[in-house]
Amino acid sequence: MPEPEFWTALRLSLQVALLASFVLLLLGVPLAWVLAFRRFPGKALLEAVLLLPLVLPPTVLGFYLLLFLGPQGLWTRLIGVSWAFRLEGLVFASVLFSLPFALTAYREAFLSLDPNLLEVARTLGVSRLRVWRGVILPLVWPGLLSGTLLAFAHTLGEFGVVLMVGGSIPGKTQMVSIYLYDLVQALEFQEAGRAALVILSLSLLLLTLVRILERRWRAWRSSTG
Repeated sequence: MPEPEFWTALRLSLQVALLASFVLLLLGVPLAWVLAFRRFPGKALLEAVLLLPLVLPPTVLGFYLLLFLGPQGLWTRLIGVSWAFRLEGLVFASVLFSLPFALTAYREAFLSLDPNLLEVARTLGVSRLRVWRGVILPLVWPGLLSGTLLAFAHTLGEFGVVLMVGGSIPGKTQMVSIYLYDLVQALEFQEAGRAALVILSLSLLLLTLVRILERRWRAWRSSTG
């Protein structure tokens, strides 16, 4: 079994991933809806900015976030507290870094909706709240859940961004990926192997769950369609 320090780092990683996934769900769903169905000037540029973490080196994103959240950063001047090397900073960085994964899944879920179905609901005078609750969410929830789980798993594996923003403070900002890196740096390969096996198993479990949910959703759509 891995050492107690590993479980501390894993608990912190799970906490950050859970908080980041919750924020992504709150912010990403309406944003994905706007990107899927609204047209406005600068939309292509906005999409490029939101998807930038997919191609930007994590250390570059982490560097700019460190400047933004650090003692002299704009965020600190706005709220009066630096989020660098704190849990809040880790969550903030994780939301930005995992946003493209969640946003892409959310948008694809919305684009899979039948436009005629939504138009009929509007024609019948159904309120937007009832359309969301009775039509949209029952059809797209598997895509929303899959995107959230993928963002959760992606956050667990973050390294460059969280290292730049949070450093490697045991029990405070040392996430599990950083803990594993520190073990390798210290040439403690046996403990690193045990830690890596737990991370691999957890990641595989999450991805398997995503595939099972998607398969059951397709089967349900086929049986009701």
